[in-house]
Amino acid sequence: MSSETIIRQYRAADQDAVGDLWARAVRQAHSSIDGEGEGERAPDLREDSVARGERWVAERDGRVVGLLQLIDGRRHGSAGSGVEIDGPFVAPEAQGSGIGRELVEHAAELHGALCLTVFEENQRARGFYRLLGFLERSWRTDEETGRALICMEREAPLRSVSWLHLREGRLLSVRTRGNDTFYLPGGKYEPGETAREALSRELSEELGLVVPEEQLSEAFVIHDVAHGKNGRRLHMTCFTGGPQAIAPEPGREIAEYAWFDREEALLRCAPAHSQVVDRLIAQGRMPG
Repeated sequence: MSSETIIRQYRAADQDAVGDLWARAVRQAHSSIDGEGEGERAPDLREDSVARGERWVAERDGRVVGLLQLIDGRRHGSAGSGVEIDGPFVAPEAQGSGIGRELVEHAAELHGALCLTVFEENQRARGFYRLLGFLERSWRTDEETGRALICMEREAPLRSVSWLHLREGRLLSVRTRGNDTFYLPGGKYEPGETAREALSRELSEELGLVVPEEQLSEAFVIHDVAHGKNGRRLHMTCFTGGPQAIAPEPGREIAEYAWFDREEALLRCAPAHSQVVDRLIAQGRMPG
């Protein structure tokens, strides 16, 4: 199965494929519930039901392998603050390949704070959500089954931008004063800024570099744990482009800069660096 995932909105033509994967996924997850995935406990995938929530599917190699429905949790009051997740549901043969995580992060990118409910006995799902930064806040009884439901919440991820600048296969990184950890050049958005505007400003403030926003091209987005933020998630948009011959002049809070190879980056940089380095190696831009 290809590693590339396409996340798109649900279409009526997906009904049979989604119904099948949903039934198989919930039977696996809730094996102790009689009739799960069948009859009255089958999903309502009619077109008129889409209005009740926002529905997304994950597709790989032309096959629908994941489903996520979003409901306004504040309106329904079922889990907590933010937008409620119903799912993700992933076809059993595609589980463990990152599809569920991608669907959750897609929801967070759209709506920020998220919440959900999960059966107390479903330890596997609870562990998965904890890894993605959800915290267990309360519990209630499911009216249909009489079983305990755990209500979990995750605050909106920190959104940042970063610059990928390579010199002889080594990645430019910066360290702030009073901190031993290196990060990618960049930072957070100011109100009203686009991602490119934010990064152009940050590079000027941090390193004295003039990188016009029109020269920046989005490379990829990284989802990880934000370093030093008590488990809060990070949504980091990475850009390439701009001048290659640069002479940085550390400014603002920057103590030093350096170009790191793979091993140095793993030892000295924030967690999100690992994903960035892996992507760059896969693209042939850094040696493995």
